[in-house]
Amino acid sequence: MRTRLAIRTHAFLERWFPEKRLFLRSDNDTRFIRLRPHTQLLAFSGSALLVAWATIATAILLMDSIGSGNFREQAKRDQRMYEERLNVLAHQRDLRFSEAHAAQERFNSALQQISVMQSQLLESENRRRELETGIEVIQTTLRRTMHERDAARTELATLKSEGAEDTGNGVLASAGQAAEGTLDMLSMALAQTAAERDRIEADAQDALLQADELTLKLKLMQDQNDQIFRQLEEAMAISVKPLDKMFRAAGMNTDSLISQVRQGYSGQGGPLTPISFSTKGEMPAYGTDRANRLLDQMDRLNLYRIAAEAAPFAIPVKAGYRFTSGFGYRRDPKTGGRRLHKGVDFAGPVGTPLYATADGVVTHAGWSSGYGRLVKIQHQFGIETRYAHMSRLSVKVGQRVSRGERIGDMGASGRVTGPHLHYEVRVGGKAVNPMIYIKAANDVF
Repeated sequence: MRTRLAIRTHAFLERWFPEKRLFLRSDNDTRFIRLRPHTQLLAFSGSALLVAWATIATAILLMDSIGSGNFREQAKRDQRMYEERLNVLAHQRDLRFSEAHAAQERFNSALQQISVMQSQLLESENRRRELETGIEVIQTTLRRTMHERDAARTELATLKSEGAEDTGNGVLASAGQAAEGTLDMLSMALAQTAAERDRIEADAQDALLQADELTLKLKLMQDQNDQIFRQLEEAMAISVKPLDKMFRAAGMNTDSLISQVRQGYSGQGGPLTPISFSTKGEMPAYGTDRANRLLDQMDRLNLYRIAAEAAPFAIPVKAGYRFTSGFGYRRDPKTGGRRLHKGVDFAGPVGTPLYATADGVVTHAGWSSGYGRLVKIQHQFGIETRYAHMSRLSVKVGQRVSRGERIGDMGASGRVTGPHLHYEVRVGGKAVNPMIYIKAANDVF
């Protein structure tokens, strides 16, 4: 049975691969090599597999090269757009801060003018009260003087009637002259009192007109201050809300964050000191509470700005890169097993500059098993960032670095399959996804 199957197989192969002989001739001898059908089949199959493998490998390499090139170009375009947007947002932020600062100066000047006008208004009110009191005194004196004048006239008439019956003309003349002198003196005092009353009434009218003018000016000044307040409040809302949203998106408690930053920057004084006036038991000046709320928001904005510099919201690679691996469980590229990847990988050429993603202090700069050349930076709020597989280090242990400062170059040191940056973020010693911070800052920076 096997012989028959072998014969049929040989006959089939003979049809497609007939037996051939390859003659090798020399000066003294002639030899040949017999190429049987199954030998030719093996040679043909091997050649076909080699050609197919070469074709597929070339196609894969070509597709990967084209894809990598397109991805790099797209990454560069995205990076340029990101930088342009960052510059525009930074310019807008600076412009708004300048506008807020100018509005604050105008507001402080307006508050001073309001304070002066309020003082003038109080002085005018006091003067008006004094004038009213003086008018009442003058009216009382005038009534008393008129009463004395009427009494003197009555007395004079009595004396005249009595003098008609009296035979002593000298006594009558003397009494009449005395009464007329008293009457003249009372008339003169009455005229002076009336003139003083008219003058005081005119001064009171002037004081009332000045008070009305000051009240109108104060109302206009308050309207202007309301407009300034609205502009400042809108600027604060536009500036503070995105930052608050960014920190909350990164899972950070904003109240605790502000408290920690304020402890490190607790000095007071300067233009943002809360406004306070001595009211001597009276109500606070107009706009004081509103101004203090705005100053609190400005203080919160400054604290947010400081916190944003201290938290890793930036990207460690600014040149063209390829995002090759995310955070979480994955197949280990070395062993093939399932393993937790505690960071993210950015692939790029050896020597690509790497930058610190936040302000902090370098706690490690050297070789570490598995990580290769590693830099660790300790930041505020219990956050640590790690930069692994570097080819060159530009910082030392204990050095203080700022956000965006170059710390070294990308490489392939340690346990790797190619040049890339392994970037980690740890909070309280526990690894978290770095993209949480990077994505949270996309709408702000």
